[in-house]
Amino acid sequence: MQPKRNTWQREAVRVELVDAPGFVSAQELHRRLKEGGSTVGLATVYRALAHLAEVGDADSLQSPEGETLFRSCETSTHHHHLVCRRCGETRELAATVVEEWAGRVGAEHGFTEIGHVVDLFGLCPECSAAER
Repeated sequence: MQPKRNTWQREAVRVELVDAPGFVSAQELHRRLKEGGSTVGLATVYRALAHLAEVGDADSLQSPEGETLFRSCETSTHHHHLVCRRCGETRELAATVVEEWAGRVGAEHGFTEIGHVVDLFGLCPECSAAER
């Protein structure tokens, strides 16, 4: 597979993703780009985000509502996320216990090369305090 060239549109999406707070949807990123005067189309935003996730420059996860969300990747190794449902505050987690559990469960059933996705959603300390 030939590497994709870096177009001005892909670079605009990458820069906006770096500036975005926490995880954002393609639609939200597109809105932010439009507000900044960009002419990048929504389909281009989707393609650029998919490419960034594919090459490891962006994290993606499924929200509890089923929407794919993206953010600029801070860690290049396998990791998990703890995400605030209200404000989007995100913390990256190594979660060694999850890795051990996944390997053990796979082995118990004769599976190898186990992969998994674990993202936790809740309220961050600030949002929890605001509810009180």
